This record gives sequence, structure tokens and C-alpha cells, in this order.
Amino acid sequence: VENYVGLICSKTSPYEIVKRAIDDAAYMCTRKYGDAPDVVISGRLDMNFPYIPTHLHYIMLELLKNSMRATVEFHGIEADFPPIKVIISDGNDNEDVVIKVSDEGGGIPRSNQDMIWSYLFTTADPSIQEGIVGTATNDVDHGIDAPLAGLGYGLPISRSYCRYFGGDLSIMSMEGYGTDAFVYLARLGNSREPVPH
Repeated sequence: VENYVGLICSKTSPYEIVKRAIDDAAYMCTRKYGDAPDVVISGRLDMNFPYIPTHLHYIMLELLKNSMRATVEFHGIEADFPPIKVIISDGNDNEDVVIKVSDEGGGIPRSNQDMIWSYLFTTADPSIQEGIVGTATNDVDHGIDAPLAGLGYGLPISRSYCRYFGGDLSIMSMEGYGTDAFVYLARLGNSREPVPH
């Protein structure tokens, strides 16, 4: 496949990946609630850089699913939802490619801030985990029937993907208003793989 070396695409377009993740998250949100908030993308829509598109899609899908769910539940299904904003930032001299996902979905209580990085922590209905977590024969977590939220591993895995390749994922929240997520992506080839020596 052109522009690929293994899983790495030398011309990964954050804009194209974000668009696909928006479509997937909107489909899942609409399936659950009957509607989904709009998402506005701005910033460097023309840039590309070496990265693993499947990992970036996973990260963006998790953040967008969380933002859509929070926005719908905070404002109510009959409301006119405020749009979710995605900003792609990059400059030739920037250390990282940064993608910001910003919502007005009510935010995260400060008491939950550390727990969002724990596997199996969820603010969704705990019954979602029943019958899914711990069953080796169930493929629901990656298929079209995956729940919008509730499995409790989306954020921890997303942060691990970012960190493994020299980036990071941070979440800043204002309870009662909304949440900003910052995805820091190191250009692959600019850092060493963090393996033990």
C-alpha cells in the first residue's frame, strides 16, 4: 500500500482521520440517542505526518464518543446541542502535532479526574460491562454493535497509544460546563521507541 511502512503511514492526515472518527462516533451516538451533536474541525486541515492511522482513529473515536455522549446527556435529547470543536494545530517548528477536542458536555467532577485513567472506570450504566468484560468469546467491544460508552478502557488505552510513541493525552475539565482533551502526537521518527534496555 502506498505511503505505508508496516502500520505507519508516512502521510497520515489528521483531518481525514478525524472526519472518519466523527462519522463513526455520530453513528454510534445516533444509534443510542436518536441524534448526535455536530462537530466543527478547524486548524491545519492540509497537513500530514508519519503516524499510525489506526491508533489515531481509535484515540479520536474514543474522545469524540465521550464528548458526544456528555453533550447529549448534559443538554438533553430535545436540545439544540452546542457543537463539539476539533482543532488541529501544527507548525513546522512545533515539537508535536496537537489535536484539541472541546465540548460543552458538563465536564468531569474533580473527584473523578484521576479515575478516568483507570481501566474499567466508567460513568455510564454499569450494566453495560456485564456480559462484555471478561468474556473471551464476545467480539462486541470492537464491532458495529459496540456500546457508545461504558467499557472503561477507551481513555487509558488512548493515552497509552499516545505515550508509547512519545506523545501524550491530557484532559482539562470545567465541571458544569465542558471538557477539553489535548492529544499530543510526536512525529514518528523523531523519538525512540520506549522499550526497556
